Parts: sequence; structure tokens; C-alpha cells
Amino acid sequence: MRAAVVVFPGTWSDGDCVWALERCGIEARKFWHRDVTSFDRDELVVLPGGFSYGDYLRCGAIARFSPAMDAVKAHADAGGLVIGICNGFQILCEAGLLPGVLMRNESLQFRCQDAYLVPVNRTSPFLSGLDASRGYLMPVSHGEGRYVADEATLAMLEDTGRVAFRYGEADGSVTADANPNGAMHNIAGILNERGNVLGMMPHPERACEALLGNEDGNAIWRSVLNAAGVPA
Repeated sequence: MRAAVVVFPGTWSDGDCVWALERCGIEARKFWHRDVTSFDRDELVVLPGGFSYGDYLRCGAIARFSPAMDAVKAHADAGGLVIGICNGFQILCEAGLLPGVLMRNESLQFRCQDAYLVPVNRTSPFLSGLDASRGYLMPVSHGEGRYVADEATLAMLEDTGRVAFRYGEADGSVTADANPNGAMHNIAGILNERGNVLGMMPHPERACEALLGNEDGNAIWRSVLNAAGVPA
């Protein structure tokens, strides 16, 4: 399986994503955003974390107009897998591939810490191999990571099973104390209607090997491999 990692001006997590993907056996290639016209049908498209275009205006608000986003939208519409991590999640929301918005953290402070993610929807290829009875430890690193949506959108996400992850505890419970940014409904990640587009604030690529003290992030990449029928 291959992955295409899209690099925007200000992206800085592209190297980490390539490292993590290749450790799980996924061939990863970087693409400069202006050079992307299309993706292979079976490719996993990754929008990494960073500060695209310096996060001027709003996070992801300029990157949404990149030529690469036409290819990302076409790939998603065709059923291809797309994951946006941190700034990538912000870009997906700004581009209309996912609903809602990521706002300033409730504390008004930048948060760089570990957080447990509790899987909610396990029908998506990104989560089908995860255990809903436990939390997965992954770092968060953001100033604008608080997921916000109107009540109708939140109800739709809940009723249609499109909440991917909530901030919770190691034992899989969801608590207010586990929420690092004040996100509504403790939401740490959401899916599109088909479940092939995932946006999440925490960084699985930073939890990819024992040397770093944690390999929980690899569960997402291995889930994708298993869903594609590739031994992980």
C-alpha cells in the first residue's frame, strides 16, 4: 500500500508522517501541494500537521485554495482514503470535506501534551481494528484544536456515527477532565458520511515507536492496512 503526504508552505509534520507510515509497511511519498493533480485510487492521502501559510486569517483558510485540494476532494469523492492530522483536520474543515471548525483552545493556551483517544465509530477503515474499550495515547500540539459545531451538526454527527474519537481516559471512559482543549462533546476526530475521510487533532505519527515511549498511533495505520487486506 502507498501513501501520498501533501506538503503545504508551513507544513512541518510531513517527515514524521513518512517515518511512521513506512515503519508500518506503507510506502510513503511527499508531494508539494502545487504539483498534485491526482492520486492513485488505492493511495492513502495524508494532510499533515503544521502551520500552513503561517495560519494567517484562520488555520487552514488559505490552504483550502491550494491546487492540491481539488485532487484531495476528487480522491475522497471517489472513495479514496484521506486523513487530516491537526492542521490537516483544520484544512479539511475549511475546505468543506468535514463539518464544523477548530477554534482557539478553551484555555486560550497552546496545548502540547499526551491525551487518550477513545474510538467511537469502528466501521471506518481508520478505526475498524481499534479496541473501543480502551484509550489510545497520542500527543496533542495545537492552539486552535477545540472542535466546535452548531447543535444540528453535532446531533447529525452523533446520530450517524460520524464521531471517530473522543478525548477520554486509559480505560476507555470519557470525562471532562480528559478534554485538553474544551472540544464540544469531547470530540477529537470526526469522519465524513462515507467514513473514508478522517480528521483528527492528535498526532498518531508521534506515537509510532517504543523508542519514543509509545506506539499507540500505529493502530490507525495498521487498521487501514487490515481494511485493505494487507497483513499489518
